[in-house]
Amino acid sequence: MVFEISKYLNKKPKIDKTVFIAEGSNVIGSVEIKKNSSVWFNCTIRADVNFISIGEKTNIQDGTIIHVSSGGFSATGGAGSPTIIGDNVTIGHNATIHACTIHSNSLVGMGSIILDNAEINEYSFIAAGCLVPPGTVVKKNELWAGNPGKPIRKLKPKELELIDNTPLVYEKLAKEFLKNGF
Repeated sequence: MVFEISKYLNKKPKIDKTVFIAEGSNVIGSVEIKKNSSVWFNCTIRADVNFISIGEKTNIQDGTIIHVSSGGFSATGGAGSPTIIGDNVTIGHNATIHACTIHSNSLVGMGSIILDNAEINEYSFIAAGCLVPPGTVVKKNELWAGNPGKPIRKLKPKELELIDNTPLVYEKLAKEFLKNGF
């Protein structure tokens, strides 16, 4: 299994021993990943000019990029922002997560882009391919879609169930991969 855990400017990633990191992934700099989370194939998590925090039982799916901003590079012109991702969050394949906050129990669909200082509140669902502009606040129990993203409606019970169930599925899958030598 080949993945990279790299120190940057004396800041080394802090990764719980229960975390699964798949082949081809890179975790760089001031990154913390908590218990029973998973980082799937070919992800890049780069915390070079700010920090990244990823909570428990969160799954970062294949091809996702997570980064941060500094004062000199912030899309909103501010002092820069870390990326903070809570517990039980699902980040779909090929998402781009940049200098934002994603609260616990949320789902970000495949190919979505979440930009600087956006805040995705608990039990929010970002549809596949949605672009959440800088500084946007997504409220609890909302489905967002489009480019630029906008609120579509309140979540349905099946969508809330998907938000709760997907982290459990990925936690189990990660344990199976680890058991099979990945």
